[in-house]
Amino acid sequence: MKSTVLVISCEHGGNDVPAEYRHLFAQHKDVMESHRAVDFGALDIADKLAQLFNCQHTKTTVSRLLIDCNRSLSNRNCFSEFSRHLPEADKQKLIAEHYLPYRRQTESLIKKHIDQGRQVLHLSIHTFTPELNGISRNAAIGLLYDPSRHGEQEVARLWHELLLAETPAYRVRKNYPYRGNTDGFTSALRQLYSEENYLGFEVENNQALLQDKQSFDQLMHALSHSLKELLLLLQP
Repeated sequence: MKSTVLVISCEHGGNDVPAEYRHLFAQHKDVMESHRAVDFGALDIADKLAQLFNCQHTKTTVSRLLIDCNRSLSNRNCFSEFSRHLPEADKQKLIAEHYLPYRRQTESLIKKHIDQGRQVLHLSIHTFTPELNGISRNAAIGLLYDPSRHGEQEVARLWHELLLAETPAYRVRKNYPYRGNTDGFTSALRQLYSEENYLGFEVENNQALLQDKQSFDQLMHALSHSLKELLLLLQP
C-alpha cells in the first residue's frame, strides 16, 4: 500500500482582471464583486490548510469570469459571457498566460509525488453561496468526488464520518451542492491517473461559515482535525 500525500489547489481564489481586459467589466462592477466572479473565502481556507499541513499547494486569483481554470478548454463556460466574444488571439493569450501555467504547475506537483511512489489526495478548495436563485443550500460542507471510483467513494465515506464526529452541528453532504464527476480540474486529472495514484476531491464550503473570525476558525478546526485523522487512516 502506498503512502498518501496531500496537495491543495484553489481555482477560484480571486477576482483579478489584468488591466487590458478590465473594459469588459466596466459596466458590471456589481457582478465582479459577487460570487460569480470569485469563491469568497476559498483562498483563505486553502492557504490555511496548506500552512497547517505544510503541504504543497497552488492557487490562481484570475477571475473565472475572464477564464475559468476549473473548466476544460472545450467547456463553453471556460470563457464567460463577458469574455466569450474576445478575439481568438486574446483567448489564446489568456490560456497561455493564466490557464496553462496554473494547470501545469498543479499537474507537475501531483506527477512528482506519483513518480516517487506516493498516492496523492488532491483537495480542490471552493465555497458556495448559502442561497442560489431563491433556494437555500442545506449543507455546511460538501465533498465532491467520482462515485464510480471505489477509492474516492471510500475516502468520502470516512471523511464524512470524521467531519460529523468533529462538528455534529454541521450538515456534511456528499456530491452536494454539485456532482463531483462533472467537468472540472479533478475530473481532468482522473483521466490521467488511476485511483491507486490519485484521489481527487472538490471541497465545497458554505460561505455562511465565513462571516467572522469565530465561524472561520470553527470551520478550519473541523476541516483540519478531521483531515489529520483521515490522513492517518490512509497511511500504510
